[in-house]
Amino acid sequence: MLSPETIAQLAEELAQADREHTVIPRITARYPEATVEDSYAIQGVWRDRMIAAGRTLVGRKIGLTSKAMQQATGITEPDYGVMFDDTVHPSGVVIDTSKYSNVRIEVELAFVLAKPLEGPDCTLDDVLAAVDYVVPALEVLNSHIELEGRTIVDTISDNAAYGAMVLGETKKRVDEVDLRWVPGVLSKNGEIEETGVAAGVLGHPATGVAWLANKFHQHGARLEAGEIILAGSFTRPMWVAAGDEVLCDFGPMGTIACRFE
Repeated sequence: MLSPETIAQLAEELAQADREHTVIPRITARYPEATVEDSYAIQGVWRDRMIAAGRTLVGRKIGLTSKAMQQATGITEPDYGVMFDDTVHPSGVVIDTSKYSNVRIEVELAFVLAKPLEGPDCTLDDVLAAVDYVVPALEVLNSHIELEGRTIVDTISDNAAYGAMVLGETKKRVDEVDLRWVPGVLSKNGEIEETGVAAGVLGHPATGVAWLANKFHQHGARLEAGEIILAGSFTRPMWVAAGDEVLCDFGPMGTIACRFE
């Protein structure tokens, strides 16, 4: 376990890397004894500093919930991070790549809660009963820790590599579409780069939301009504750079477009 002083120091390093759009050395290379609990503590200190600075928490992201993402990262367990209001964008947005590090795109579904969700025994049915609507989303990854050799501890500490979210315009109730078979066809500059279906996320994308509610219970917390929950990617991350135009076709749930400059 890391000391409170070390946890605070690492949270500040990550905050500075975010401000300066830089990358820091792997935490696990410097502190091989660091645990998953330490990484969430680092993330928590960073989150609280962001809130104290005036940012508003609007939801949570879940990561590494599909085989595609686990194989792409070499990490085999889910993780989560927080999302602030100034990171949520509509389809058509132009994104400044200079504000991010190691910029990649993932294809996801976002669940907006009408009711709170609480563990320890939250199920898929509980999630579906609590959801107001589901909307397609693209997640912009923003990694402030060097990628080579990173572990789950490094990723969680870095707010699960969350940078921003682009939301589609098509909102669906959970009884309007079979969420397992929502497709994602991700193109860059007119060429298809990645494809997948939402069932790739733990068999059903809402299963990840149940996992998160149960995980939160271990820390005496719950998911609140109104929160947006990104359920995890069902494609591998796609690298993007300035000048790239991105389009994702979600079939019955419409399309999302964004451009990077």
